[in-house]
Amino acid sequence: MDSSQLHVAIVSSPGMGHLIPVLVLGNRLATHHNIKITILAITTTSSSAETEFLKKTTLTNEEKTIEIIPVPSVDISHLINSSTKIFTQLRLLVREALPKIHSTIASMTHRPDALIVDIFCTQILPIAEEFNISKYTYHPTTAWTLALAIYCQVFDKEIEGEYVELKEPLKIPGCKALRPDDVVDPLLDRSDQQYEEYVKLGKEYTDFDGILINTWEDLEPETINALRYNEKLRLLLKVPVFPIGPLRRKVETTLNDEVIQWLDKQNNESVLFVSFGSGGTLSTKQMTELAWGLELSQQKFVWVVRPPSDGDADSAYLNSAGKDTRDMSEYLPEGFLTRTKDMGLVVPMWANQVEILSHSSVGGFLTHCGWNSTVESLTNGVPMIAWPLHAEQKMNAAMLTEELGVAIRPAVLPTKKLVKREEIQGMVRILMQTKEGKRIKEKAKKLKKSAENALSDGGSSYNSICELVKDIRSREL
Repeated sequence: MDSSQLHVAIVSSPGMGHLIPVLVLGNRLATHHNIKITILAITTTSSSAETEFLKKTTLTNEEKTIEIIPVPSVDISHLINSSTKIFTQLRLLVREALPKIHSTIASMTHRPDALIVDIFCTQILPIAEEFNISKYTYHPTTAWTLALAIYCQVFDKEIEGEYVELKEPLKIPGCKALRPDDVVDPLLDRSDQQYEEYVKLGKEYTDFDGILINTWEDLEPETINALRYNEKLRLLLKVPVFPIGPLRRKVETTLNDEVIQWLDKQNNESVLFVSFGSGGTLSTKQMTELAWGLELSQQKFVWVVRPPSDGDADSAYLNSAGKDTRDMSEYLPEGFLTRTKDMGLVVPMWANQVEILSHSSVGGFLTHCGWNSTVESLTNGVPMIAWPLHAEQKMNAAMLTEELGVAIRPAVLPTKKLVKREEIQGMVRILMQTKEGKRIKEKAKKLKKSAENALSDGGSSYNSICELVKDIRSREL
């Protein structure tokens, strides 16, 4: 490689939802800013979907400026039990992989000029310091969730008892207040290990040279301003923040894709797309209600179906291939597939979401509000029915419905109460068939334009990435 070319290593924690934003970030830096990228992807043995995706990405990557190095999975079975939450498992997987990451960086002939780590890899800080590499963390979701992570160390000292039992919202300086019901999963139980891990993560963030956020100025102006200038937040966060989004996967046309061929035959904006991400699952009862709600709505739909799980909603996250071999007819209502064959398409396990959301026939998205999916929806101007399941998704849903006005959601959180078929039918009809739905669609289309402007030459996120590259170069000297 050219000796003047910057070399940046990006570390991804396990899981498709973490791997994809890192690959997209790497591609952006390589193709738009001529940076040599090395991606260290911590893998797991349980997610064959992740492994296959990595293989495919490595094989199809013709960019000589991007190298992908899978970091072999680490056995953490001796550190966890059946009640260990996914957040804790991810932190432990990264912690146990540190020696392999250290040896991988040590063996590079050209050491990276900078190290960027994702949200679960902040424990890598000592390695960057040992090799004297400038270090940045990538928060691949909203500025609001970043502000919470940073300020949680203050809440930890000042608030007694459980956050979910508070009568008043949590007040993050300069930001929208957070309802106790909408807190991220690690704040649900302060006695659980994931709470301790989350507080540590927030403290680790503040030791990096800068923080990248997958958002943009127009989407969260007040929160970004608070992260930069609010006195209380700046006491904790003394480094620059770089809003560089919305970064998302490119649309890649797939030949002979059954879903796209079906969508080609439908009317403009007439189809509701239903998907809960790479790891989200519904209970058996909830899946039955959703199926009936879709059928009763009489609205065209494409539904990506995973087998139901009556455990935690994120139980499939690190096992996205799953071991459930049941036929869909075994867990969908009797006769559902036959009765809806002319109005809907039910797809098992996986579909090409980016391509589906960019299709002109799609007019709505029933989503778990994972930020990757949310960004893919916003950048295509597709309004949403917000159905948060785990992680930070309740915060995302609150922002989409209350601040941005591009989504509607059930009256009670799906994590608290079964959403009945009548309410589902009503939400689908509101979004797809009413004047209110039309107003929501118009707002979504405005945000699509705002997103395009942010990443175009001279846009706020384009300039922010340029500032990041400039910051990395200045630390080389």
